[in-house]
Amino acid sequence: MFVKTGDNVEIISGDDKGKQGTVIKALPSANKVIVKGVHVVKKHSKPTNTQPQGGIVDVERPIDVTNVKVVKGSTKKTTTAKKSTKSTDKKEDK
Repeated sequence: MFVKTGDNVEIISGDDKGKQGTVIKALPSANKVIVKGVHVVKKHSKPTNTQPQGGIVDVERPIDVTNVKVVKGSTKKTTTAKKSTKSTDKKEDK
């Protein structure tokens, strides 16, 4: 995965297209990331011993990693991540 926790990213598709935020958590097994302030949904929680009031809580939900682009630090421009592979150029003996 080309995105790590703490990276600044921009959403390139979906309802939150164009928004920028910081990656809170990367989920490589599911190929998803959680971005702060993006894809926020309301979660209704029942009263429990730890939270006796219960109520409605805003929670960030995971986004597929293909829907984000990394943003460069000072220029605020997005970059396209490329996978690099080692080239194994072997000379063949004839």
